Amino acid sequence: MGGGGSLTRSPTALSLRFRAGVEDRAMFIELIKQFLRDETGGEVLEYSLIAGLIVVAAIGVIGKVGGKVLARWNSLNSSM
Repeated sequence: MGGGGSLTRSPTALSLRFRAGVEDRAMFIELIKQFLRDETGGEVLEYSLIAGLIVVAAIGVIGKVGGKVLARWNSLNSSM
């Protein structure tokens, strides 16, 4: 029977694998840091939030005023 070289791992292979894992983690942490420092696109987010608030306010105003407008319209319609 053979020495089973494919089943055992050499210390060199393990140290290379560990080093690659450390480098991957460092690269991932650097990517997260860059993402947190990046301020591009912030204006788009702010404008979209403002537009969303305007839409919500408009829906609220139309909901409150809509009933009064409909009542006035029905009043005018019945008087004709």
